[in-house]
Amino acid sequence: MGRFKQYGAEFGLIGATSVIGALGFWNIYLGPSADPQPHHHLHIATTYLWLGLLFAQLAQLARGNASRHRRLGLAVLAAGPLLVASAALLTVHSAQRAIASGEPDFLIVQNVVGTVWLALVLFLAFALKRRRKLHGALLMSTLVLFLGPALFFALLAFAPPFRIEGPETFYRFQTAAMTGQAIIAVVVLAMLLRDRRNNWPYLLAGGSYLVAEAAKAWLTHLELIDPLTRLVATPGKAAAFLVALALVAVLLAASVWPRGNGRHPSRPVAVAADVAGDRAV
Repeated sequence: MGRFKQYGAEFGLIGATSVIGALGFWNIYLGPSADPQPHHHLHIATTYLWLGLLFAQLAQLARGNASRHRRLGLAVLAAGPLLVASAALLTVHSAQRAIASGEPDFLIVQNVVGTVWLALVLFLAFALKRRRKLHGALLMSTLVLFLGPALFFALLAFAPPFRIEGPETFYRFQTAAMTGQAIIAVVVLAMLLRDRRNNWPYLLAGGSYLVAEAAKAWLTHLELIDPLTRLVATPGKAAAFLVALALVAVLLAASVWPRGNGRHPSRPVAVAADVAGDRAV
């Protein structure tokens, strides 16, 4: 039990992301106008596969089962490209839907930045795999990237002050986004204070929202949101998925492949729990 207590914050973050994610998906699957599409099934499958892998990794570390923890790390290495590819597909779908409807894509910049940021964090996680605590923190910090959109859609679905009831309430999109970002800031600060040396990846993940907002403001000023939307909508969804899958798979494979020194490839030290790394000795 003592080991599990050491990772209480990490288990709590996985649990909170799982619940809020389910609330975010609620209207798609169980709302009055529910009409889930294949890309929704893909998104929810890859998201909860990732959450399940992080939980399994954390549980194995808490039990002191290092060998199984490392074996599960190989599954994480395979699931990462699927996760980014799913995000890329959804980004293209969102842009294409906006163009077809003639309405703006309010989340185009956030979608693009979030997808690129996710790929960057995964690459860093495996490039820095020998620094176990940092490796784990980077992988766990991906939950911060999921938590933001989940909070956004959960607030729109379940919090009356944020519900969209017509064009005159479109400002609530921004209000919901800002509220979600405030919650994210609290989560990031709490995780950072637990281990200021190794938990800075949470700050990196939280910073993606600030980068997205700054980029959105700049692109809006330059009247480049619509051109960006058209650009993102150009490739087919299948093409976006396959290209993202291949690129991230190559990047992650390169990060763990031996550098011609005759040694065996490093086994990807696993995931989630290494956020606290060697504390559970």
